[in-house]
Amino acid sequence: MFDIAQNNKSNTFDAVVIGSGISGGWAAKELTQNGLKTLLLDRGRMVRHGDYPTANLDPWDMEHRGKTPPEEIKRDYPKQSRFPGNVRQETKHWFVKDPEHPYLEDRRFDWIRGNHVGGRSITWGRQCYRWSDLDFEANIREGVAIDWPIRYKDIKPWYDYVESYVGISGRREGLHHLPDGEFLKPMDLNVAELQFRDRIHQIYDDRMVTNARIANLSEPKDRGACQYRNRCKRGCPYGGYFSSVSSTIPDAERTGKLTIRPHSIAHSVIYDPNTGKASGVRVIDAETKEEMVFNARIIFVNASTLGSTQILMNSTSTSFPEGMGNTNGVLGKYLMDHHFLISGSGEVDGLEDYYYKGRRPGGTYMPRFRNIDAESGMKNFTRGYGLQGGGGRGTGWKQNIAELNYGKKSKEDLFKPGGPWRYGMIAFGECLPYEDNRVYQDPNAVDQWGIPLLRFDAGWKENELEMRKDMRIQIPEMLENAGLKNIQFNDQMSYPGQGIHEMGTARMGRNPKTSILNKWNQIHDVPNVFVTDGACMTSAGCQNPSITYMALTARACDHAISELNRQNL
Repeated sequence: MFDIAQNNKSNTFDAVVIGSGISGGWAAKELTQNGLKTLLLDRGRMVRHGDYPTANLDPWDMEHRGKTPPEEIKRDYPKQSRFPGNVRQETKHWFVKDPEHPYLEDRRFDWIRGNHVGGRSITWGRQCYRWSDLDFEANIREGVAIDWPIRYKDIKPWYDYVESYVGISGRREGLHHLPDGEFLKPMDLNVAELQFRDRIHQIYDDRMVTNARIANLSEPKDRGACQYRNRCKRGCPYGGYFSSVSSTIPDAERTGKLTIRPHSIAHSVIYDPNTGKASGVRVIDAETKEEMVFNARIIFVNASTLGSTQILMNSTSTSFPEGMGNTNGVLGKYLMDHHFLISGSGEVDGLEDYYYKGRRPGGTYMPRFRNIDAESGMKNFTRGYGLQGGGGRGTGWKQNIAELNYGKKSKEDLFKPGGPWRYGMIAFGECLPYEDNRVYQDPNAVDQWGIPLLRFDAGWKENELEMRKDMRIQIPEMLENAGLKNIQFNDQMSYPGQGIHEMGTARMGRNPKTSILNKWNQIHDVPNVFVTDGACMTSAGCQNPSITYMALTARACDHAISELNRQNL
C-alpha cells in the first residue's frame, strides 16, 4: 500500500490539515495567512458557500412537505435519525448514510456525522460559551483524571481573537464562571423570556438568565447579518452565521496558499524514526480508492474527535505499534459528551396582547449554578449543568434551541399571534472523564476502504445520573416559582454522542505518561503533529465546546508557526 514516491514535489506542502470543519477551517486560515502552503483534506464532497440546495425552500416545495419516509430512514439513516430532525428533506444531505459509513456499538453511541467540506460547521447549534478556571482546574481540584496543562489566562487572548472574527451576539454579565466575550449586540429577548428572566432574578440569588451567546451576526460584519429565517441547519446563503465554508476557508483561499482536496480519506500519519517527526499523510481517494501520500512539515489532525482518533490509531509504526503517540494506552479512552434531554415548559400568563415577527436563532441561557463555590456545593454529584431555553406562542419555545428545533410547525409557531405564550428550557450536563468510556478499532471489521471500524463502549455513571436527578427537580420547580402554569415536563434518557459534543480520546496533559498531547496540542512524541478538535479535551465542562476548539486551534497554529520560524519543527 501507499507506494507512491513520497518525494513527489506536487504532493509536498508546508502543512496538511485533515478535516475542514470548525477547527480544521481555522487551521487552514491561520496557516495560510502566515504564508504556509497548505493542503486541506476532507473525506466528503466539495461544498462552497452558497451550495445550500434547500436554503430557500418552503415545506410545499419539498416532497412529503419535508418529511422523509419512514422506510428511507430505516434503510439509510437508522443511526443518524436518532437525533430528531437530522434527516428531514431539507437537511438529510448533510448527514451520512449509515450503511455506507458503519460503526459498531458495545453500548449505544450516537455518532452523528456529515462528510463534506465544512463538516458539522454547517449544521452546528452555534451556541458559544467560554470556559473559566472553574472548568480548567476542576480535575486537579477534585482528583479526577488528570490536570489540564493550561488555564483560562492561556486561552483568553485566543477567545478574544476568534470571537472578534466569528461574530458572537451576547450580553456581558460579569460572571467569573462564564467569562464575557467580544460580543456583538445581543438579540433581543421576547416578552415571555424577559418576564421569566426578571422573575428568576427576583426569586433566586444563585442563578440568572441571559441571552443565548450565539455565532449568528446580530449586525453586519464582513458577511450579511442574520435574517431571522431560522433555517440555519440548511446552510445560510447570507453568511448570517459562522461556518468554515462561509468564513475561514474562503479567507484561506484568498491567500493563494490553499489547496482543497475533497473525497480524500486520511488513512494515517507517517512517522519518520530518523527525524522523530511525521513526514506526511497517507490518503485514499474516496471515489477511485487510489492510494497516495502527501508530505508536509507540520500536520494538523482535525477530522473531529472520533475521526482524528481513528487516524491516530491507524498511524502505526515500529515506534508506535498501538497508534501514533499512544505509548501509554490512553488513545481512545476518556470519551465524553454532554448528557441532556431533560426539559420542561409552562404557560406564561398575561401576555396575550404581545407577539413578534421573525425567528431568532437563539433564546436564553441559564449558566451553571451547582458546585460553583462552597455555598452551591452538592453532596451527591460534582460539576454542573447549564440550561438553554426560549419563549414563544403556542408550543414554540423549542424554536429557540437549535438542538431541538426542526419541522414546519416549529418554524411557524412563533409567527402566529394566537395561542398562549410558553417558556421552556432544557439542561446540558457535564460528563466526567472515565477511563473505561472508550472507542477502539474492531479487529475483524473494516469499511469499504479497508479501514478498521470503530467500536464504542461508553455510558453515563453515578455522577451523571445523580446530576440528572437534580435536573428533574430544578426545572419544574423554577418554572412553577416563576409563575408559569400548565407545566409540562419531559424526562428522556440521552445517550453518549447524542449531544453531538463528543470529546476526549486524545487528551491534553502535562505528563506524556498519561496524555497524548502537550499544552500546545502537539503529540508529545511527535512534535510536528497537532490535534486541536474535540479529541484534545481533558474534561468536558457543561458549555457547548466549539468556541473552545476554535481558540485552541488558533493558539496552536500560532505556536506551530513560531516553532517553524525557529527551525524547531
